[in-house]
Amino acid sequence: MNKQDLNYKEYVEIAEGVYWVGFFDESAGLHCNPYLIVDGKEAVLIDSGSREDFSTVMLKIMRTGISPGQIKRLIYQHYDPDLCGNIPHIETLINSRDLKIISHYENNIFIKYYSMQSPKQCIEQMGFHYEFGNGRRLEFIRTPHSHSPGSFVTYDTKTKILFSSDIFGSYDNDWDLFTLISSSCMNCTPEKICPVTKQLCQMKGIINFHKRIMPSKRALRYALDRMEELDISMIAPQHGSILDTPESQKAVIKRLRELEYMGIDYFLKGERT
Repeated sequence: MNKQDLNYKEYVEIAEGVYWVGFFDESAGLHCNPYLIVDGKEAVLIDSGSREDFSTVMLKIMRTGISPGQIKRLIYQHYDPDLCGNIPHIETLINSRDLKIISHYENNIFIKYYSMQSPKQCIEQMGFHYEFGNGRRLEFIRTPHSHSPGSFVTYDTKTKILFSSDIFGSYDNDWDLFTLISSSCMNCTPEKICPVTKQLCQMKGIINFHKRIMPSKRALRYALDRMEELDISMIAPQHGSILDTPESQKAVIKRLRELEYMGIDYFLKGERT
C-alpha cells in the first residue's frame, strides 16, 4: 500500500480488521476520522462522526462487508458534535436492541442529548475495557481534561493501535491519512512550509491545534504519561493524520511535552504580547 497515494473516497484498512471510514474534504482543515474494528461477525465503531458525514461513513462501513446490524457498540471518547452528531442516524439504521453506547459518565450526560434510544455504558463500570465475543480486548485509558472532563483513549490489544481522540490531532488544509512526520522533525523548527517535503508543516498544525484545544499543560502531560506506558504500533487520532512509525510518534510526543502555553495560558500570553 502506497500510504501517500490512497483513494479517500473508499475505506482504508489501516491494520487487520481495522478500517478508517472517514470523510475527506479538500476545502476543510479539520478532518474527522471514524474507525471501524471488525472481529468475526461483530463490529465496533469509534467516534462515528457528524450528521453531514453520516452517509459517507455508513457507505464505507458497508463496503467493508459489514452490515449495520453487526455493529454492537458505538464508542465516543468525548461528546463533541463532530464525533456524536450522526448518532440518531446510526441508531435508526442499525435498529437493534443489542446496540449500546460506550463512554465515560461525564460524557454520557451530554451524549443523551444526541441519543435517547441506546443504553449508555460507562467505562468506569466496565472495568475500563470491552471484550468482543471472540475475546479481543479494547482497553480504555482516562485522559481527563484533554480536552474534556470525561475524555479517554482506546487501545486495541490485538493490533496495538491507540485511538487517541483529540490528542495528536491537527488542523491541516494539506492532509494525508498517514503522517509525513519523520525523525528529521525531532529538532526542526516548525515552519509554514516543511523544508523536506515542501508541503505544509504537519508538526506546526499539531502544535497549533493543541495550543487552542487542550485546557492546560498539566492535563496534556498526564495524558502523554499514561499513553507512553503502552506498547503502541500506531496512533490513530480523531483529527489529523495517523502516526504510524515510532519516529513520528517520538517526534510529536517530544514537541507536545515542550509546549508551555495552551488553553487559557495560551490565550493570556497572546493578550500580553
